[in-house]
Amino acid sequence: MRNQENQIEPAITKVVETANWILRDGAKILSVRSHGRDRFYLPGGKINPGETARDAIQREISEELGVNLIPGTIRTLGTFAGQGHHQPDGTIVRMTCFTAYYTGELAPSGEIAELRWLTPRERDLMAPMGQKITAALFDI
Repeated sequence: MRNQENQIEPAITKVVETANWILRDGAKILSVRSHGRDRFYLPGGKINPGETARDAIQREISEELGVNLIPGTIRTLGTFAGQGHHQPDGTIVRMTCFTAYYTGELAPSGEIAELRWLTPRERDLMAPMGQKITAALFDI
């Protein structure tokens, strides 16, 4: 397959399904960085076999940030797909993104080393899919 620049694109060899939380505070978006990683990601993670995206987002956010999403407020925002960061060529990450209110105090836990509220101008600190979603959310 060729893209718009007439370059050959790698074949899709694997699709990784994830559930991710979009939490905005005005012109900032909550982002997290895992231990040993150099880029920020949208909170969330892989959907386990037999698990729904809604179940996965609740589990992942509790594990990563120590808060609980309020079930009645969880809304699907959209699904975004693209080449996975630090993944072999052809590995597509399909991110089902949710918004939701939460209870508790946000704090990095488990695999998360740092959380940060990033502005659209700071999106270069994010992995490519986070950059893509941030650009779409802030219409830039």
